[in-house]
Amino acid sequence: MSLELLLLQAFWFIAPAYAANGFPPLMRGRLPLDGGKMYRKRRLLGDGKTLEGTFGGIVFGVFIGSLQIYGQDYLPAELGLARMTFQMVFLLTLGTMAGDIGGSFAKRRMGMKRGDRALFLDQLGFLLMAFLFAAAVYVPSLDTMVVLVLLTPVIHWLSNVFGYWIKVKRNPW
Repeated sequence: MSLELLLLQAFWFIAPAYAANGFPPLMRGRLPLDGGKMYRKRRLLGDGKTLEGTFGGIVFGVFIGSLQIYGQDYLPAELGLARMTFQMVFLLTLGTMAGDIGGSFAKRRMGMKRGDRALFLDQLGFLLMAFLFAAAVYVPSLDTMVVLVLLTPVIHWLSNVFGYWIKVKRNPW
């Protein structure tokens, strides 16, 4: 299999998760998901995780996945793309948000503040949880997972730099 085809298959599969992960900062939410609650003198999640961002991320991820579901019948079967279903799209987006929220919870337990760097936790937590949730209905090839684990940190960093540049992110990481 060519590298181009493997990349296409990987990005096709993960598109709803990437969309769900990237959308919340655009919501500029105000209602903290944790309601301001504390656990052991630290916020559960912090102000960076909001109801608006969480639900907006899920809705946007499902929207992107719905476009894939609609369009997949028009693509050549020879591409070997994952057959997207509503259930798979929903699980990918839900897993993405759970991974992101779980990462924030872990960072708060480690005494890290909003925006502090947490190497690999920030970049891969959402991806690994998306894999885990989606595994109930679909498991991508090992090649696909390896490509995504290797490329997602770079893509995540680039998207954060862009988000910082357009002033929707506080930090360029």
